Amino acid sequence: MQIGIDKMAFATTPYYLDLVDLAQARGEDHNKYLIGIGQNKQAVVPPTQDIVTLAAEAASRLLDDHDREDISTVIVATESGIDNSKAAAIYVKQLLDLDDFVRTIEVKEACYSGTAAIQFARGLVALDPQQKVLVIAADIARYGLHTGGEVTQGAGAVAMLISANPQMLAIESGSVALSQDVMDFWRPIYATEAMVDGKYSTNVYIDFFQRTFNRYCQRQNRQLSDFAALAFHLPFTKMGKKALEAELGDQQDATSQRLRANLVAEQAIPREVGNLYTGSLYLGLMSLLVNGDVQPGERIGLFSYGSGAEGEFYSGILQPSYQDGLKAASLALDHRQRVTMSEYEALFNQQLGIKAEDVDFDLSQDPSRFVLTGQRDHQRQYLSRS
Repeated sequence: MQIGIDKMAFATTPYYLDLVDLAQARGEDHNKYLIGIGQNKQAVVPPTQDIVTLAAEAASRLLDDHDREDISTVIVATESGIDNSKAAAIYVKQLLDLDDFVRTIEVKEACYSGTAAIQFARGLVALDPQQKVLVIAADIARYGLHTGGEVTQGAGAVAMLISANPQMLAIESGSVALSQDVMDFWRPIYATEAMVDGKYSTNVYIDFFQRTFNRYCQRQNRQLSDFAALAFHLPFTKMGKKALEAELGDQQDATSQRLRANLVAEQAIPREVGNLYTGSLYLGLMSLLVNGDVQPGERIGLFSYGSGAEGEFYSGILQPSYQDGLKAASLALDHRQRVTMSEYEALFNQQLGIKAEDVDFDLSQDPSRFVLTGQRDHQRQYLSRS
């Protein structure tokens, strides 16, 4: 029995910052951001949006009535949790108006936990092939104003339906996971922004990719030519290129050219959104399927990485009807509004959770279906406009 990703959809915020504006404001050459980092724009988060609203929006774009009846579990993968106790999945389930008889949980391990959620979901489906599991990787990447990581911020959510006989990607057995206790990126419970050792994290990322990929190939008796594409976790798009080039070296054969071209296809949409943490790999996968040269029956390799650190390499076979499960319309970004530097900085400091106070937000500037209206008695208040 095949189990894997049946459907995928994406959501982000209604605002973005052009990184040319950020470079100018921070006294940097804009090519350092556009070429050196590989980012053009980043999503900007208004106070009316958080991981719950983003997750609900992404999920609403893929679910139909039949899916709703079959969903047994909702898993939200995030490192931007809104509560130290209550799972974000409970709020999402309520906004989506799903049946009460479902399991709702939240999982965490930096940017890796979306992959963990998928693997857990596969196990649940294997136990009962009639059920489906809704996995949503939702995050808001914050490093702080005037910091080295500011250029790699972003926000969004990728929702995936995991099922038997999937339309999109049948996940193969034989994944390789690797974990080590390293301090390349972390966020203490008292901090609203992440702490990161950027160069160290890049080196750990590349090391984890090569070790998991090579062990996978040894165990499965496979090589680079067995893959139509390799999809990478992309906290910034240049990261994936560094990892791929570390493996390819000076190779210029047809396989290497194909993998390089499809990496460019994977980078296209993440360049315009920024870092999704848990969702970055899967937004890249969606971008690859829309923009890349891949065909049904071909194998795609996926490298997932979460600082701290956890890495996993696994693979899947692209299915004949993968385009039917890919909600490509959800990738459209032409609805977003560009913000100025002053607007961006003001919005950055308005995020709920920094202060424990009652507040009502102005909803007039947020056209989103799901919105965070404010906070009352330490409880977040949400609204579905449907």
